[in-house]
Amino acid sequence: MNLVDWDFAVTVGTRVAGPGPDVSPDEAAAAVVELREGATRSTPLVREFTGLHTEAGTAPVLVVDRRGWLRANADGFAKLLSPVVDKLIEKKGPPSAFAEAVGTRVTGAEVGLMLGFLSSKVLGQFDPFHEPYGRLLLVAPNIVHVEREIGADPTDFRLWVCLHEETHRVQFTANPWLGQHLMTQMHAVADTLEPSALLDGLRRGADVLRGGNGSIIDLVSSPEQKEILDRVTGVMSLLEGHADVVMDGVGPTVIPSVADIRRKFNQRRKGVGSLDKLLRRLLGLDAKMAQYRDGAVFVRHVVDKVGMDEFNAVWTGPETLPSKAEIADPDAWVARVL
Repeated sequence: MNLVDWDFAVTVGTRVAGPGPDVSPDEAAAAVVELREGATRSTPLVREFTGLHTEAGTAPVLVVDRRGWLRANADGFAKLLSPVVDKLIEKKGPPSAFAEAVGTRVTGAEVGLMLGFLSSKVLGQFDPFHEPYGRLLLVAPNIVHVEREIGADPTDFRLWVCLHEETHRVQFTANPWLGQHLMTQMHAVADTLEPSALLDGLRRGADVLRGGNGSIIDLVSSPEQKEILDRVTGVMSLLEGHADVVMDGVGPTVIPSVADIRRKFNQRRKGVGSLDKLLRRLLGLDAKMAQYRDGAVFVRHVVDKVGMDEFNAVWTGPETLPSKAEIADPDAWVARVL
């Protein structure tokens, strides 16, 4: 049984996303080659800067189009939602074939609408839940679109994106327990979430995209759910902030126009367009932007105080990860862990 027709979600999402910018076959091929080379080049740079070590060749790099990103995320969400499906069957029994066919197609359309919008925005993503080691996705059409939009040097911008995303790959492959820890937190959220609330959230998300109000984050309301969400927020702030610190630390040594790229990209992150504001309200993307900012402040403060080697105690295990409160108070983490 499924709650969502994932194939239909990908079909809907692909229509919403569109193909991306106009590029010739030669330009597309060159972008793919340059992104692959950028990921490969980034690996030793990230290792040297962070002191994290991982086996070469683990967690493959995939350069994808928007549909490829949609397919990968549909597969990932299907895996994450499996505990909710099991819980629904346990409580109510399996639905009739007709009810399942109609219901999953409706939710597939809702999910596809949201993923379709996101697939036109995401530049890259590390998927830690893909067996056996995870995988790194670089969304070529979106990278080309942004580099054109901000007038960046394509070679410099592609390497800059690769530095950030490759840092995520190193974080997870150097610390194999990290992906399982996040999966455990996701399952914990699912265990506290009623299936009916999840379906309401999917419909609410589609309503917001059509001009309504609310946020998917509003679904998380109980003290238990908020506690789990705070743990996840702490981890994600660490991961995103660490990646931003790495790209800013390494970038000036290998990317001539990095200062110009950072300035223009930060301006773009403010999301001045109506669609960006809509997506922020829907998916809590203001909180996502805060993760980059607050996480980077946390990492810089701790590294400046104790050095990178001591900071790397953060990767020891779940107990050494910062809480959401410690992200805002780095000295509290230092006192507790170091």
